[in-house]
Amino acid sequence: MSGEQTAAIDSDIEAAIREDHPALITYITAGDPSLEDTKEYVEALDRGGSDLIELGLPFSEPIAEGPTIQAAINRALDAGTTPARFFELVDELETDAPLLVMTYYNMILQYGSEPDVRPFVERAADAGLSGIIVPDLPAEEADPLRDACDDYGLDLVFIVAPTTAGERLDRIMSQVSGFAYVQARLGTTGARADVSNATHDSLTRLSEYDVPKAVGFGVSEGDHAAEIIEAGADGVIVGSALVDIIAEHGTGDAPAADALESKARELKRGARRGGEQGQRNGHERRREEAPEPEQP
Repeated sequence: MSGEQTAAIDSDIEAAIREDHPALITYITAGDPSLEDTKEYVEALDRGGSDLIELGLPFSEPIAEGPTIQAAINRALDAGTTPARFFELVDELETDAPLLVMTYYNMILQYGSEPDVRPFVERAADAGLSGIIVPDLPAEEADPLRDACDDYGLDLVFIVAPTTAGERLDRIMSQVSGFAYVQARLGTTGARADVSNATHDSLTRLSEYDVPKAVGFGVSEGDHAAEIIEAGADGVIVGSALVDIIAEHGTGDAPAADALESKARELKRGARRGGEQGQRNGHERRREEAPEPEQP
């Protein structure tokens, strides 16, 4: 990160990224396969080194999600996960890592007795959440939610696609707080075997903006985390790879928590390795760019 850090004073999210840089941000769907299991899984991710944890509040039309997370959302809805039960879960959680909710705008708008974003934001703040991610909210229509988040002290995180540029990018980056969620590739979420070249291009394009950048969509291995951090990201976001672990083990299976904790440790080690390599690369560049000393 570069530039002034004035916003970080009031942001638990940005402070976590700065203090635990490079940051590991993990995602699971609340209620998959049950809310009781989710509590255990969140605690495991926290122990494993997650610096921020995203909890997906399931919505029936998750347009940004690939098959893995869509299936998790369906399992969570089948298990009876509702906004009210979601917030009851968050009330009970005690983690070192700040928590965010990731959901869709209609869930936020329809939470109260009439269409309004403020009841949801107020309840999120009361539950102890630190931020909100809304994949389907255009920056041009975000002012009501942005204002409510400001009033209740929550960060509002926007997703930046590989194709976002020009005035639209400027608008998003003026609205975002906490961190910019950098979409590693076009399409939907899902674990991948490699890191997209679009990741490097996006980080270069965003380098002028003074806000932390975290890369998601397709990250599944420690080596991916290392490459992304080395490329200049402040954090790496992992979701589908963790949801896959939950799906493999099923409900009530303690090894799922152990596997999540182990995976988080692997990813955090990879992020740190990438940060160390990035520092070495920076030192090398500075040495190469330094002027030759004058000869006596």
